[in-house]
Amino acid sequence: MGLVLILIALIVFIVLATTRFKLHPFLALLGAALLAGFAYQLPVLEIAGHITRGFGGILGYIGIVIVFGTIIGVILERSGAAITMAETVIRLLGERFPTLTVSIIGYLVSIPVFCDSGYVILNSLKNALAARMKVSVVAMSVALATGLYATHTFVPPTPGPIAAAGNLGLESNLGLVILVGLVVAFITAMAGMLWANRFIGKDIELEDDGAPIMDSNDYQAMRDSYGELPSPVKAFAPIFVPIVLICLGTVVNLPARPVGEGALYTLGTFLGQPIFALAIGLALACTLLKSDNKRQELHDRVTEGLVAAAPILLITGAGGAFGTMLSATPLGDYLGQTLSTLGIGLFMPFLVAAGLKTAQGSSTVSLVTTSALVAPLLGQLGLDSEMGRVLTVMAIGAGAMTVSHANDSFFWVVTQFSRMKVATAYQAQTMATLVQGIVGIITVWLFSLVLL
Repeated sequence: MGLVLILIALIVFIVLATTRFKLHPFLALLGAALLAGFAYQLPVLEIAGHITRGFGGILGYIGIVIVFGTIIGVILERSGAAITMAETVIRLLGERFPTLTVSIIGYLVSIPVFCDSGYVILNSLKNALAARMKVSVVAMSVALATGLYATHTFVPPTPGPIAAAGNLGLESNLGLVILVGLVVAFITAMAGMLWANRFIGKDIELEDDGAPIMDSNDYQAMRDSYGELPSPVKAFAPIFVPIVLICLGTVVNLPARPVGEGALYTLGTFLGQPIFALAIGLALACTLLKSDNKRQELHDRVTEGLVAAAPILLITGAGGAFGTMLSATPLGDYLGQTLSTLGIGLFMPFLVAAGLKTAQGSSTVSLVTTSALVAPLLGQLGLDSEMGRVLTVMAIGAGAMTVSHANDSFFWVVTQFSRMKVATAYQAQTMATLVQGIVGIITVWLFSLVLL
């Protein structure tokens, strides 16, 4: 029992350090790793080795993938490719189902672009559509936000799911994580959209800051600020080509070896490795650069991407250090014996991730910390198969979206840009993320009955 109490104390330390004392999650996780070493009475001279091995081990592979994915997202954001993606979806789906349209737009755009940035970019488009189709701004806002939120927590190359997959030993099988993540994310996005539909016909009073809500003229001005927008092929290629290559790498490596083991197998395996797939994606993203001095523009975008990726890399590395420290303790065996009798399986990582998300606000921190925490316990939980690890990433992702409220930056982005009153935002946005999280874990559990 003492082992569990130490673990609970470490989780409380992480939550309090990041919330009340405003300590950066990187330092909080490293501090928790150090405290774990002493609390579990590991040999003092081995503690530093566990921390550095855990930190370097996770970043040695996943770090480059996170950086490439972040740079691609920055280029897509700055080039107006996200606008092209959104307008392509509108052309395909029309305007008959407004909340479905903006939900799918969010679902696609948030694969490469952070959900906060995606919402800011698409806000004026969403408001213009709401005005044109005479639909509640609140309904459209929640549909867009939950679409963005779904792929943000489930689908690589978004950094949170990549880091969780790395912590759980799936860095060489991201294709399977992407395939399952796309399905789970779509189901949770639709759950968010259905919740948003509750507000379609309601006349909800919004905050008045003295300026009118953006209409189609404002959207056109914002669109024009990007200059000439890229074509749909150019806009979608930097993200969907890497995803296809990663999934191809997974297919050619199936036990049945569908393409044999010759040159085609070698080529598919090589291009399907996330590092090379995303390198190709970055090369395709470079075709979106449009200034006269493309070399300088690329340098600027890479710099922006590195700045955005740095805190995620540090948090991911510190999470790896924390997980490695826990795996060196007798905690795994003890919890395994205890948890195996309870039979909670995938619900354990979901509840831990949901508790961390609700307490400290960051989905990425929740994904990294929980995956580091449960990695040593997969065998005891009956989840140490390849599919068991993938579904564990999904369960953690479902927890990491439960729930978005006042301590989450995304909550305030949605609230402020849509002008929802805080009380309205809790009813609409926060409750939507609760619905998404519950639907997400139920979906993952149902998958586990079939796939495990």
